Amino acid sequence: MQRRIVHVVFDGFQLLDLAGPADVFAAATLLARTGGYRIEVVADRGGPVTANTGIRVDTTALADVDGEIDTLLVAGGLSVPEHLRHRELTGHLSRLSGLARRTASVCSGALLLAEAGLLAGRRATTHWLAAGELARRYPDVTVDADRIYQRDGPVWTSAGVTAGIDLALALVADDHGTRLAHDVARGLVVYLHRPGGQSQFSPAMRAPASPDEAMRELQTFIDGNPGADLSVPALARRTGLSERHFARVFTERVGTSPGRYVERSRADAARRLLETTDHPLDRIARETGIGAPETLFRVFRRLWRVAPGEYRRRFTTTSS
Repeated sequence: MQRRIVHVVFDGFQLLDLAGPADVFAAATLLARTGGYRIEVVADRGGPVTANTGIRVDTTALADVDGEIDTLLVAGGLSVPEHLRHRELTGHLSRLSGLARRTASVCSGALLLAEAGLLAGRRATTHWLAAGELARRYPDVTVDADRIYQRDGPVWTSAGVTAGIDLALALVADDHGTRLAHDVARGLVVYLHRPGGQSQFSPAMRAPASPDEAMRELQTFIDGNPGADLSVPALARRTGLSERHFARVFTERVGTSPGRYVERSRADAARRLLETTDHPLDRIARETGIGAPETLFRVFRRLWRVAPGEYRRRFTTTSS
């Protein structure tokens, strides 16, 4: 018997949040010896729904959906915030989750699950751009912003956009085993288990600029001079403060300690050099103040769960 997937969309949804998982489930159905999946696309009022690309998708009304559901899957998109106010939509999500064996979301669809009360007390992830909003709006949700996908009991959430493919592959592996999921991944030319977390795809991860002018100027200096002496004593001298007082003021006004800010600033500088040059790792480590290639490796593994060489292969913009 085929497993019933009910995929919820809305005006302005991210098309790939639907198409990516749908292709995974369709390929699994094709390759599976028995069973597979049956996908139903549903929306608040049913009828044609327009994706972010302008492509229109035919849907069934949420009110008409009943009976047992294997997986309730909710798409995301830039229009999610305006749909959080729709009580009818979130009410249907809560109702259908009660009929489903498991509930899942792609990208910022996690905010809709949270608004429906389905993430309360759970660990979840979402697109790195929406992680802060998810944590701020719903303090009862533990947000892990670096995960590609997160499972907490019967509730699954994924990171942004293409991570819906990773999520769907994980669901297939959970249902049918890793061999079928691996065959599907090979057919779609994607990783079965993508290396690293989603923070490797985000821009600079340093703390935002401080509202304090002196600290903001110091941040600018740090970011522009990664190879300089950026120790606490050296930075304290630039501000005319004692080391202890400087460390306290910097942490209060920037939101992170001087040491952590410097490390992340240098790591971002190394990231830019990996993307835009063919410099060897020892030169990058030296020019960014990180020191040795071994330290560069440890920093990348800790911050982004990926080795510098692998990061370069994925994100390089040089002709070489």
